[in-house]
Amino acid sequence: MYNTIRSFYEISSFIFEEQWSKKIKEDIKTRDKEYILGVDENEYKNYLITEYTLVPLHIYTETETIDEPKIRKEMIEERLQHYETEVYEFTIQYQFAGSPILFSVQPNPCTTTTAEICVVNDIVSFSFKLYHKNPDEFQREKQSMYKRAFTNLEGANNFANGWNCKLSSIVDSYFQQQKQKYLAENDFFAAINVKVNEDTKSVFTVPAVKKKTIPQPTIPENKEFHSEPTMSATMYDDILKVIYDVGKSMEKKPSLYQNKNEEGLRDQLLLFLETRYDATTATGETFNRNGKTDIILKYAKDNSNLFIAECKFWRGASEFHKAISQLFGYLTWRDSKAALILFVRNNDFTNVLKTVKTETNKNQYFSKENGNRGESSFSYVFCLPQDRNKSVYLEIIAFHYDK
Repeated sequence: MYNTIRSFYEISSFIFEEQWSKKIKEDIKTRDKEYILGVDENEYKNYLITEYTLVPLHIYTETETIDEPKIRKEMIEERLQHYETEVYEFTIQYQFAGSPILFSVQPNPCTTTTAEICVVNDIVSFSFKLYHKNPDEFQREKQSMYKRAFTNLEGANNFANGWNCKLSSIVDSYFQQQKQKYLAENDFFAAINVKVNEDTKSVFTVPAVKKKTIPQPTIPENKEFHSEPTMSATMYDDILKVIYDVGKSMEKKPSLYQNKNEEGLRDQLLLFLETRYDATTATGETFNRNGKTDIILKYAKDNSNLFIAECKFWRGASEFHKAISQLFGYLTWRDSKAALILFVRNNDFTNVLKTVKTETNKNQYFSKENGNRGESSFSYVFCLPQDRNKSVYLEIIAFHYDK
């Protein structure tokens, strides 16, 4: 939680980078010798990288909410005359994703424009005064404040990406410094016959890795008027990453997929989603609109859909299009994030992936490509069959289970 700050102005990117590098170094130095020499090095370094990664900011302008203004009396001067008038103070709020601390960082280069903002959890807001009940003036002032508050957002995100690129080498450098110090110390003690704890040579432990904070779903109070999905893009990305990572891991372990049907493979993925997110329920074979979908995540408080997925064995292009139609038959107008998960038993996996990409572009609901998350995970924007103006984010993920 943060108090009111000046947007992208509180600390220079140079000093911020210096301070965070120092924090990483101090984190490593707080670990004793037994830990540094005994821990799985890659696990511990990955933990630190996760802790200190900066997630670029994204403001969801479509979530804009305008609080009822505070009205008070104020003395103003106009044409050399002083008089009391009513002042309306408006607060404009937006949901955002990313590392909140980036709102404080002054990037280089940057503009000198800034504004007071308030950052609380995943909400950023700013306030301004209005002296006249003029809608046009309200819009001009709101747009002006938005520009002042967030002009440097792109620069801050560029800084975050630059920091993330060098983070691995920073962590590795400080870890190796501390490790070499302890190894040299052990060598010295051995040379003068001081007993060295043998555990530091042979015991390898996994660090207590702190689970990375995952954005949780939120339901606005005026939800019935919201056409956009209530699940953040960051949470959607995390769900897809979990599915993709688990599915790829299973490819290396045939015992996990041999002789299993679609339901058995689905349950392996569902296992990792069931307890990952607060205030959600993850279930399989759940009725929604025209049938029972394989995976569905719901918001526990009001049973709203957050994410829907269908699992299918690959049986050629024709069945692939039928699977998309089946999945979209489950979607209501409120459903905006979905996935089709394909289990491929063919030996020619590369050709299957080419077919998936070619056939997807031919589908009647296809709108546009939206990038790739991996070698066999493809992102698209589709339209809803019953409302062509309604967009749906669809991820098509394929796994190779050939044995």
